[in-house]
Amino acid sequence: MNDPRYERLADILTRHSTRLEPGENLLVETWDIPEEMVIALLESARGTGAHVHVLTNNSRIQRAQLCSVEDAALETMAEVDRFRMERMDAYIGLRGSENASEMSDVPEDRMKARGRLYMKPVHFEQRVKHTKWCVLRWPNAGMAQLAQMSTSAFTDFYFDVCTVDYGRMQAAANALAARMDATDRVRLVGPGDTDLRFSIKDIPSVPCCGSHNIPDGECFTAPVRDSVEGVIQFNTPTLYNGVSFENIRLVFKGGRITESWSARNADKLESILATDEGASHVGEFAIGFNPHVLHPMKDTLFDEKIAGSIHFTPGRAYEEADNGNRSEIHWDNVMIQRPEYGGGEIHFDDELVRKDGMFVVEDLVPLNPENLK
Repeated sequence: MNDPRYERLADILTRHSTRLEPGENLLVETWDIPEEMVIALLESARGTGAHVHVLTNNSRIQRAQLCSVEDAALETMAEVDRFRMERMDAYIGLRGSENASEMSDVPEDRMKARGRLYMKPVHFEQRVKHTKWCVLRWPNAGMAQLAQMSTSAFTDFYFDVCTVDYGRMQAAANALAARMDATDRVRLVGPGDTDLRFSIKDIPSVPCCGSHNIPDGECFTAPVRDSVEGVIQFNTPTLYNGVSFENIRLVFKGGRITESWSARNADKLESILATDEGASHVGEFAIGFNPHVLHPMKDTLFDEKIAGSIHFTPGRAYEEADNGNRSEIHWDNVMIQRPEYGGGEIHFDDELVRKDGMFVVEDLVPLNPENLK
């Protein structure tokens, strides 16, 4: 018997996230996902009258391919897959893998080539810009281990997180977007010696409540590119292309990262931030508020939604909140400001709006966890 939560999640993805219409083409792309969930998505999408196309992948096979892939092969793959993506109205990507570090030993130049020659034309230029899309991770034993939970407990947690009442969240998040749209100066204070200042003036703010990511729960914008000054010390571990980093510390002057440090793989951190000119600037600033996500688990789609968190992103800006920064990378780094993680504050134009992870101004209190659960 299928888990009824599969059908509930499938309906959120097809009706809320991608808002499928009769006759639209949907591409479902999966990595190591149970057949039952793929079938649930097929049936839910067909119930809207959409046409469903399925592409299945395997993480270990993908790793083996990338280890020695030539540029010419990546270009051909991109040409074929972009041709298909151009015919899609919507895209749902379900990403599962028993080993979050599966790509950690793929040569760095091959991962960068994949980003430049395949991901950029197929996903960043076509899928993101021209389809209704949503991506999500799938629960498994590896994720449960990263979250330091049993597999059963993590699966329950996963479905609580992913099937939150996104309608209620959207109504509350609109108030935060309105405040951010009216804000010029932002100041972040947090763990370590974090004291960061920047402007978000005239850059749109976008509330995210189940439309592009599941789980969801953030509102993002971007700093004015050259306005970032100060220090930020992230207190959540992160994976980038399968490589683990901890306690990343960045120093900014004139919007540019001038110093970087990590408790693990500091040399690789420097290499990533030197990918191109835009990699040393920031393309996104966001505030997280999913009430069920409280602790990091080295999975960005979850960690960037942690209640009481912010994330700051070296690399490419999104077109919806564009500060002009362009890069092959987009790397969300998360700082949690709740008391058990060292506390912290967010100020908009010198007004304290969130302290120790809790919103303290009346119009934003509905975003606090007890009001979203």
